[in-house]
Amino acid sequence: MSQSFARSVFAVTAVFFAAFFLWPVLQILKGGFIDADGRFTLAYLGALIRDPLYLGALGNSFLIACAATTLAGFIALPLAVLGDRYLFPAKNLLSSLVLVPMILPPFVGAIGIKQIFGQYGAFNALLHHTGLLAPAATIDWFAANQFWGIAIVEALSLYPIIYLNALAALANIDPAMEEAAQNLGCTGLRRFVRITLPLIRPGLFAGGTIVFIWAFTELGTPLIFDYDRVTSVQIYYGLRDIGGNPFPYALVAVMLAASVALYAIGKGLFGRAGHAMMAKATTMGGARRLPTFGAWLCTVLFAGVTFVAVLPHLGVVLVAFSRDWYATVLPRDYTLDNFRLALGHDLTVPAIANSLKFASLATVIDVVLGVAIAYVVVRTRLAGRAVLDFLAMLPLAVPGLVLAFGYLAMAQEGKFFAFLNPVQDPTVLLVIAYSVRRLPYVVRSAAAGFEQTSATLEEAAQSLGAPPLRSVVRITLPLIAANLIAGGLLAFAFAMLEVSDSLILAQKQVFYPITKAIMELFQLLGDGKFLASALGVWAMVFLGVTIVGMSLLLGKKLGAIFRV
Repeated sequence: MSQSFARSVFAVTAVFFAAFFLWPVLQILKGGFIDADGRFTLAYLGALIRDPLYLGALGNSFLIACAATTLAGFIALPLAVLGDRYLFPAKNLLSSLVLVPMILPPFVGAIGIKQIFGQYGAFNALLHHTGLLAPAATIDWFAANQFWGIAIVEALSLYPIIYLNALAALANIDPAMEEAAQNLGCTGLRRFVRITLPLIRPGLFAGGTIVFIWAFTELGTPLIFDYDRVTSVQIYYGLRDIGGNPFPYALVAVMLAASVALYAIGKGLFGRAGHAMMAKATTMGGARRLPTFGAWLCTVLFAGVTFVAVLPHLGVVLVAFSRDWYATVLPRDYTLDNFRLALGHDLTVPAIANSLKFASLATVIDVVLGVAIAYVVVRTRLAGRAVLDFLAMLPLAVPGLVLAFGYLAMAQEGKFFAFLNPVQDPTVLLVIAYSVRRLPYVVRSAAAGFEQTSATLEEAAQSLGAPPLRSVVRITLPLIAANLIAGGLLAFAFAMLEVSDSLILAQKQVFYPITKAIMELFQLLGDGKFLASALGVWAMVFLGVTIVGMSLLLGKKLGAIFRV
C-alpha cells in the first residue's frame, strides 16, 4: 500500500493512544503531583510514603506479585519442558487441560477455593472424615494467611501464560545447540541451566512480566478474600472520594511507576534479544519416547498439577450445582435452580447483554485497528513503525487498574472528557477501555500472520491491476484468517471477563458487565454465593470454548500473543 496509508494509520493510532492511553495517565500524574494552586508538588507522595498503611499495602502488593509469579514459574517451566521434549500417555489431552485455569478470572476462582478451604469447607470435612482433625476443631486455612491464599489462587490461575511462552520458546531452540553441549560433556540439569534456560529466557520474561503486573494490580481476588492491605483495594475504596482526595491519584501513580520500572529493569536484565539460532535445525529434534515408568510419571505429574490448578474451578462448579454446602466433603443435594435463578435475576441477564455489547464493539475496533497497525509494522518501511508497534504493545505493560482509574479521572466534571462520565453512562468508556487493553492480542496475531505470508502474493495481484487495498483484502486477509480469528476471539473473550475496568467504571446497575454482576451477587446474603458461582460457570464455559478454539488454530504459537 502507499506511504500515505501507512502515515494515516500512524496518525489515527497516535491520536487514539494520545486521547485514551496517554491522557488518562497524565490525569493520574496531575492529580497526584499538582496541588490546588496548579504547582508541582511531592507533598502527596511524601505523605503517602510516610504513612505505614499505604506503604505496607504497596509492599504487600509487590510481595504478592513476586510470590504469585515465582509459584507460577515453578509450576509452568517443568510442565513446558516435559510437554516439549517427551511423549507420554494422554499428552494431547493433558496439554489442553493445562490451559483450563485461564477460563476463569482469578477472583471467581477465589469463591471456589474459599468454599473448599474455609472453616467449614470440604478440606476440613475430609480431615474430620479421615480422623486427622478432631471432630470439633476447624481451621480456616486461608483466613489464617490471606497473603498466601491470594498468591496461590493467582499463581494457579495465571501459570498458563508462562507455560505458553516457555513452550513457544522451547519449540524455537535449535536441537544442535543442546547436542553440541552434550557432546562436550555438559549433560542433564547442568545443560538445562547453562544452555537451555538462557535460550528461553526472553520467553520466560515475556510470560512472567504479564503475570507479575496482573498479580501486582489484581483487584477482585483480594476483595473476595476481604484483604484490604493491598494497594489495588485501597485505590478501589478511594474512588468514592476521587474528586477531593489526592491520595488515590498518588497511589495509582506509584503503582504505574512501579509496574513500568519493574518491567524496564526486567527487560534490560532478562528480556534482551535472544541468542541467534540457525535458520533450520541441523539435526533432528522433537519429542522423544520415555521408558514406561518415566512416561507414566510425566502423565501423573501433568494430571496432578492440573487437578490442583482446577480446584478453584471445581469449587465454583460444585457451589453452582448445590442447594447448600456446609461442613461436608461434597454437597449433599444438587440442583439446577441456581442457574435458573441466576439467569432470572435482575442483575444477570442485563449484565450478559451488556458484556456482549461492550466486548463486541471493542473487538471490532481491535480487529480493524490491529490489522492496520500490523500491516504497517510488517509490510511497510515507515520511519515510525517501531514506535507504532511499541504504542500498540504498551497496554500490556500498564495495569488495567491504572487505566480504569485514569478514565474515571479524565471524565470528572469540568474536564475535557466530562461528557464521557461513567456515572451517567459508562458504555463509551468501557468499550474504549476494553479495546485499548486487548488491542495487543490482535496486533500480535495479525503481525504473525503477515510475517508468515509472502508479500509477493500481494505484488502479483497488484501487477494484474488490483489496487493495493483490494489485494490485501482479497489475497492476504483470507490467508491469515486463522490468526485474525484467534486474536479476535482472545480479545472478545477477555473483554467479556475484564475485571478492573468493569468494577471501577460501571457504577449503575443497569450498565453492569458480567464480572461486576458476579461480584455484586457474591456480596448478597443468602443465595448470593450460589448465583455468583452459577454465573461464573457460564463464564468458564464461554472462555473455555474460546481457548480451545484458539489452541486448535494456533497450537504452540498461542504463547506469542502474550508477549510484551
